[in-house]
Amino acid sequence: MKFLRLLTIGWVSLRYGLDDFLLGHAKTRWLRPVVKGLLFWRDLSKPRGVRLRLALESLGPLFVKFGQMLSTRRDLLPDDIANELALLQDRVPPFPFAQVDTVLNGAYERPWQDTFSEFNRVPVASASVAQVHFATLCDGRLVAVKVLRPGIGRIIDHDLGLLDAGAWLIEKLFADGKRLRPREVVDEFRKTLADELDLMREASNAALLKHNFERSTLTRMPEVYFDYCRETVMVMERIHGVPISQKEALQLAGVDIPKLARNGVEIFFTQVFRDGFFHADMHPGNIFVGTEGADKGKYLAVDFGICGTLSETDKNYLAVNFLAAFRRDYKRFAEAHIESGWVPANTRVEELEAAVRSCCEPYFDKPLKDISFGHLLMRLFAMSRRFNVEIQPQLVLLQKTLLQVEGLGRQLDPDLDLWKTGKPYLERWMNEQLGWQGFVRRMKEEAPEWSRLLPQMPRLVHAFLNRTPDQHELEAKLEKLAERQRINTLLLIATFCLAIWAAVLAIFK
Repeated sequence: MKFLRLLTIGWVSLRYGLDDFLLGHAKTRWLRPVVKGLLFWRDLSKPRGVRLRLALESLGPLFVKFGQMLSTRRDLLPDDIANELALLQDRVPPFPFAQVDTVLNGAYERPWQDTFSEFNRVPVASASVAQVHFATLCDGRLVAVKVLRPGIGRIIDHDLGLLDAGAWLIEKLFADGKRLRPREVVDEFRKTLADELDLMREASNAALLKHNFERSTLTRMPEVYFDYCRETVMVMERIHGVPISQKEALQLAGVDIPKLARNGVEIFFTQVFRDGFFHADMHPGNIFVGTEGADKGKYLAVDFGICGTLSETDKNYLAVNFLAAFRRDYKRFAEAHIESGWVPANTRVEELEAAVRSCCEPYFDKPLKDISFGHLLMRLFAMSRRFNVEIQPQLVLLQKTLLQVEGLGRQLDPDLDLWKTGKPYLERWMNEQLGWQGFVRRMKEEAPEWSRLLPQMPRLVHAFLNRTPDQHELEAKLEKLAERQRINTLLLIATFCLAIWAAVLAIFK
């Protein structure tokens, strides 16, 4: 099976001329005329990015998802390839209901008819990892049921092994291979897929987002019914709304489109900076808008398999960077990058400030229709290579989400000014974090810990001040002993490695 899959990948690669990427290496360039003569029948008139996209679509859903993820890493890819990969769409035929029946019965360990009074056998959505059916619980609640694709875990493990092998070849063959960090990219992809393959994790993501926006007037998340959720099945409230891509239908329903676009920006910033937890798959297929009752004009999100998290440190540095950019304070922007460790400490602030200004200044005072975030990110990543900016893995999903928010905003209201819409929110958030309100909040959060530590302080200070000379001498001896043990361990490891190397040389001599 693995051999056949490898042959398929090889055939597709040759058919679309992906050997060009390999034959571009100095050590293999001499083979180009030979390959061109042998494979004269191929049509290579299309650009390399287009051919790569078509090849990934031919290889199936896992490779499509990998291409989608790669399209967000503009720090690693040439622009022509990244732009083409961004066009990949996850079109997957549904699997038959007989397999759905097997998955449901196995998940509940009883006939699914005991759980659902009605179950629509035709899926309403189908993707590479799962598909969704509408159903009715026995108590009458209308639900959406997400069912994991049978055998997808085995298929993914197998194809990930092939991607690992390809990443290793790229790292070894290409001079720029190590900078591209292909194996780290595959590992990042593996973690994302692991999250998507556990529907209980997705259910918990949905529940957390619902909790975070429980009192929101801008969005509502569907309720998750955990009693019916398993690793292979997720059951949640069926939402009723219009896809956000259907702008005319929303206008006919009386939805204020410019207000909807502004609300989307606020929802994005709220998830990122207030909660540090955000929906990271906000393409139009996953976002609906309510048109009736209390949900009218609200964002209704689905598909919570991919969510991003940010630490308090990440949130603070991001807020400082965004706010500095909104205020055109490029010096503060450069200083924040150096303070966060995202660029080397010896970077000159003035040089980084000038580079950032040249990237961002042309985009101010322009409506969204005149701004291309793809082009802006392209220039920023070119700058990042020049200054050896260290790409933060936890920010990759954020970058992808920002591009999706841009796409939604551009579709809804091309005249939306993202800078003016986002700046007041960020200023308010910064005041809450760094001002008096933030101080009071942090004091309340730390109060339980202080109440535990304060009574112990006199005893701890007294014990420290009354340490005997013998204790000082003992601590010094222990530190020397620990240092000697570290040196001995390193010597042992080095000796072991030399022994293995000698044995390898002896075998292949």
